[in-house]
Amino acid sequence: MPGPGILHHDDARAAPEDDDDNGRDDHDHDDVEAVHHDPAVADAVYHHQALARLDNLHVLGVTHEEAVLFADIDLEVWGRAHRDYGDMMPFERLRPRSTRWQIAVAHGHYVPVPDRTSRLRPSWLIGDDDLTAAGADYIALGHWNRAAKVGTVAAYYSGSPEYAGTINMVRLSAGGDIAVTRAALEIAREPSAVD
Repeated sequence: MPGPGILHHDDARAAPEDDDDNGRDDHDHDDVEAVHHDPAVADAVYHHQALARLDNLHVLGVTHEEAVLFADIDLEVWGRAHRDYGDMMPFERLRPRSTRWQIAVAHGHYVPVPDRTSRLRPSWLIGDDDLTAAGADYIALGHWNRAAKVGTVAAYYSGSPEYAGTINMVRLSAGGDIAVTRAALEIAREPSAVD
């Protein structure tokens, strides 16, 4: 799955004069969606006590079966957690839209037209047809260390923060626009990845 990310929604219910000093309004949300390469098995780090105490931490397959609903901003974030180390199709079962905004998350290897008939291939394949069929406003992908936009819809790998040195910031606007930018992180980087 993608590296840790911050989900930020620009809600038009607040007028510009309601902005506080940091330029954010009272309806903004920062929610940490913890995502990682490791499956949601019983002994995974996701079950650690320290993480369980965080109110804004949502882990698909652990704290939520398949989706997290943010009703106050009409947003649903959904995805299928890896339950083991076996191969799976992240978008094999799609989730019908029930909110204005929908973000899908998936861990897998993007290939525009995957050949799933060969045993000698990457696991967790995701193709253009899968991305389009998901029907989400934004698709957060993980598995690649580098940041990249893929396919013809709004589907992005954020890359590993230690390698990419960035995270994807996704802004959903009241007008229906989606803007994706990369925000630099001030963290220790993997030496082989530093430019």
